[in-house]
Amino acid sequence: MNMFGGLDTEAYDRKYTDRQLLQRIGRFLGVYRVKITAAFAALMLMAVASTAFPLLVAVVLDRLPVPPLLLLQLAATSLVIGVLMWGLNYWRARWFSELIGDVVLALRTEAFRAAAEHDLSFYDEFRSGRVISRITSDTQDFAQGLQLLGDILDDIAGVLVLLVVLLRLEWRLTLLVVVLTPFVFWMASAWRNFARGLTQRASRAMANVNAAIQEAVTGISVAKNFRQEAAVYSQFAAVNRASYDINWQRGFLLATVFPALNAMVGCGSALIIYAGGRAAGAGVITAGAWFLFLAAVERFWFPVSQLAAFWSQFQGGLAAAERVFALIDAEPAVRQTGARQLKLQGALEFSDVHFRYSRQEAVLRGFSLRIEPGESVALVGHTGAGKSSVIKLLARFYEFQSGSLHIDGHDVRSLELRSYRSQLGLVPQLPFLFAGSVADNIRYAYPQATDAEILAIAHQIGAGEWLDALPNGLDSEVGERGTRLSLGQRQLVALARVLVQHPPVFILDEATASIDPFTEAQIQTALELILERSTSIMIAHRLSTVRSANRIIVMAHGEIIEHGSHSQLLSNGGHYAELYQTYFRHQSADYTVPESTQAVPAQWVHKAPQHPAGI
Repeated sequence: MNMFGGLDTEAYDRKYTDRQLLQRIGRFLGVYRVKITAAFAALMLMAVASTAFPLLVAVVLDRLPVPPLLLLQLAATSLVIGVLMWGLNYWRARWFSELIGDVVLALRTEAFRAAAEHDLSFYDEFRSGRVISRITSDTQDFAQGLQLLGDILDDIAGVLVLLVVLLRLEWRLTLLVVVLTPFVFWMASAWRNFARGLTQRASRAMANVNAAIQEAVTGISVAKNFRQEAAVYSQFAAVNRASYDINWQRGFLLATVFPALNAMVGCGSALIIYAGGRAAGAGVITAGAWFLFLAAVERFWFPVSQLAAFWSQFQGGLAAAERVFALIDAEPAVRQTGARQLKLQGALEFSDVHFRYSRQEAVLRGFSLRIEPGESVALVGHTGAGKSSVIKLLARFYEFQSGSLHIDGHDVRSLELRSYRSQLGLVPQLPFLFAGSVADNIRYAYPQATDAEILAIAHQIGAGEWLDALPNGLDSEVGERGTRLSLGQRQLVALARVLVQHPPVFILDEATASIDPFTEAQIQTALELILERSTSIMIAHRLSTVRSANRIIVMAHGEIIEHGSHSQLLSNGGHYAELYQTYFRHQSADYTVPESTQAVPAQWVHKAPQHPAGI
């Protein structure tokens, strides 16, 4: 088994150059120019102040023996410099921390907005856990990269100030220091590309860990039902081990940078000590200047080595930014050619629509259907007939490959998507409820609905009797994903949500699970209220829903094979009649169990054991 087999890039990943990434990051930073300017000014003042102390010591050394008053002045100046450094560092750190927080907040918000706006086909192909990792872990890694950028700028400012001071002292020794500098960067560059590649793999490994956790927690009830806790644990252990292995390699690579750089810095410092000592002995420079050179060289080489070492980690921040920007820049599968604002009347027309989820998976083949405003249509057929695909295309969750879909005579691609979807009332097969109260979930599609309006809508369904089964009525908490409610209650909440919305077009993917007759009657009441005021297209699994439709569309293999009313299709004796006999007939009020099935098979009869007499 390939331990790193799951670390492949996603199909929407793209490669950005450092320049492209820095330009993109610069657009986020540009909004906060005032904070950047203030932090940079504090940074430069810190660099000047940190150089002042060794310069003063060098001046004092040139005046040996040192008068007591001069020593007091040096001590007092050092104290002032220390306090000034503390104050400047406080404000620099504060401004820069606020800047990083602002930028990461904006980036994470944009990444979440992009994730929320991606099509359903995007989530069919890519695991949601990996998307979550980009929004959370990668943005945090990017924040760390920005923090390192601040440290790098701090080091650069110190190096520039030191360079000016050294040039004024002795340009030949300064030139020797500068000549040795490229060797440090050359060594650091040897780690650069490899470190960035390892960092990207580490990010993908962490995305796999997040995806495994998300999937395990979401499906924990199924795992426990089938006693697969050990399998879930072993799968997590595998991806967690892969993350450990790749992060160990990355950590080891980064840990080897400092020892190598320190060795090179030591060689360079030894050379400077020898050359400076010779210059001081020959009288070219004073003893104070030599001390200043020794102190300044150490201060010069440390930022340079830090700069070279941090560059690899800064690449990690760029790699994280690259993954976040790839999520933001992922091309949508559903493409709108216009932004027409249209108040829907409910005329729907599919014309020769061909649709497939993949090249090998043709779902709809030349599908054509016209629905008049106010008409209700029920789609029936075996699993895989293409019923769900029809309503997904209508809701613009997916893009069809050819044909056309017109809404009130307008191409659906020409409509403004947000406005269009806001006029669709959709109830999926498994209604999703958000954690909160029943009232909060009913109000979800129409936030401005008042409590009185919600209560009135709830009482239109079975005179509100379904609320009596809830502990606190509309204020009852539904739990995560509505787990505190039964499936029938969740359907009632979803239908009440549509009633509050008053949509011109109603889309229903009816649940296949059986519910009790009382709840079914309440659901039917809610459906009838919606059907009276909306154009409706329903995937029907209950006979009551089928009969309530004005027209029934029978589908098979992505095509319409029959259409008509319930009585017409039954009398034709075609595919619908077979579906009725198989799925719907037992739901009819006049259905009776055939006599041939009323008798209990002999093998089902439990016979009492025959005991010997007297026992």
